[in-house]
Amino acid sequence: SIDDSKQWLQMDKIGHFATVSMVSNLNYKAYRWAGYSNKQSTWMGVGLTWGYLATIELMDGFSEQWGFSWYDIAANTLGGALFAAQQLTWEDQRIIVKFSYHPTEYADMRPEVLGSTNTERILKDYNGQTYWLSVNPQSFSANRKLFPGWLNLAFGYSGDGMLGGSSNVGEDFDYSDIPRSRQFFFSPDIDFTRIKTKSKF
Repeated sequence: SIDDSKQWLQMDKIGHFATVSMVSNLNYKAYRWAGYSNKQSTWMGVGLTWGYLATIELMDGFSEQWGFSWYDIAANTLGGALFAAQQLTWEDQRIIVKFSYHPTEYADMRPEVLGSTNTERILKDYNGQTYWLSVNPQSFSANRKLFPGWLNLAFGYSGDGMLGGSSNVGEDFDYSDIPRSRQFFFSPDIDFTRIKTKSKF
């Protein structure tokens, strides 16, 4: 077991949280398409997603490079709980987890850690990742005319200047001149699933 709770300004943990929430939603929709009820689809969707990632975590526990992390398990559980609580309470996702990415110059400085290809960097370069909680105000408003149904308000979190997990200094690198910082965002957003249209696209 390892304590990786302070690494990458917790971006890795938020990534676990977001992944379980988003993939649970996909699995839920697959079970609903197959004819299962909302409750059955919710528990099977979350259970399948959580179980899959827990299996990966167990395999990490046998790896010298990674190690088992209870913090990853906790983040996975919270992500599944966010999805399940909304689906079982409202049969609706009023708070959606979203992900965005932009390329950064840091990946070129440590490609072996932050990725050497564009695909790798989307997954490994935490500096370019932003995770969002996108909230639908109309769903929580007593007066549904106050907000259009498609309008969301998004709260984002990201980190910047991270060249190593815990610090920017290691055995084979020294980027102590680059400050590590947390970033918080607020933005209007669109929930495309709430735009009424006859188009299947």
